[in-house]
Amino acid sequence: MKPFDELFVGHPAILAPMEDVTDALYRKLCRNLGADLCVTEFINVEGLLRGCKKAKQKLTLAADDQPTAIQIYGSDPGRLAEAAVVAEQAQPAFVDINCGCWVPKIARRGAGAGWLRDPVAMVEMAKLVVGTVSMPVTVKTRIGWGPEDQMPIVDLARRMEDVGVRALTIHCRTAKMGHSGAADWSWVARAVEVVDMPVILNGDVKSAHDAKRAIDETGAAGVMIGRRAIEHPWIFREVRRFLDDGVLIDPPSVTERLNLCREHLVASVAHRGEPRGVFCTRRHLGGYIRGLRRASHLRQELFQCDTLAGCLDLLDRFEGMLAA
Repeated sequence: MKPFDELFVGHPAILAPMEDVTDALYRKLCRNLGADLCVTEFINVEGLLRGCKKAKQKLTLAADDQPTAIQIYGSDPGRLAEAAVVAEQAQPAFVDINCGCWVPKIARRGAGAGWLRDPVAMVEMAKLVVGTVSMPVTVKTRIGWGPEDQMPIVDLARRMEDVGVRALTIHCRTAKMGHSGAADWSWVARAVEVVDMPVILNGDVKSAHDAKRAIDETGAAGVMIGRRAIEHPWIFREVRRFLDDGVLIDPPSVTERLNLCREHLVASVAHRGEPRGVFCTRRHLGGYIRGLRRASHLRQELFQCDTLAGCLDLLDRFEGMLAA
């Protein structure tokens, strides 16, 4: 495994942690398409410490699932520290603390972005976790909880570095914004000015151009990509090539798009069985085929099919129709 500091050399394109998305199967798919670093789905510390089966599954990293960070979330500092010890045993690239999830059922309980309502407590929590484990600890957060006077991110970045946090990922919206409105990248530039640790930019990185502009404008150490990756995981190879060589590569071909549909379906069914394995791919398949002729018709048919054989047949017939 690479040393921690080397993970951020060359401005990595990072797969963001997303619940019910960034499981081991999808991390492998994105890594094969150029993701430099991946983060697990966020893991509830209470479920993890109780031995919950789902939490343990999220925690498990295969030998080839590297570099991958494990992200944990919770509202109790002591329990977060305990969970970090458990996470450390899985040998991730680092342990990340989720201080950015805006979903009300999480934030209103004080977890995720709920920490931003009390930045002092957030810093003390991070200090405790850092002091409890021997591996690097990072934090993913937002620019603040609500309006301008509730955006502590610049001072927070400085204080996080002071207590030993090794890197900070900033989603450039407030917690109250959720996914609405435009991400304000300028806050990353301000944070970069006051710390030496890597600062990763997250929010509205939808293309290779976006990634380069984000890094050029803010000095970010890398970019983290979430929602765009769900429908277009090719973004990782596009970003990597543009950052490294200044080359804008062609979008994926029809064959590549359909082959990824097949690959994802086969892997998901092998992992989860039918019909659940088919259901779990639906949020992705519509994006994989978007823009193709008669894609909306294929999407409708795929979403009505709950067997692997049926979906593969639909894809084969669709490819034949396009080739005719």
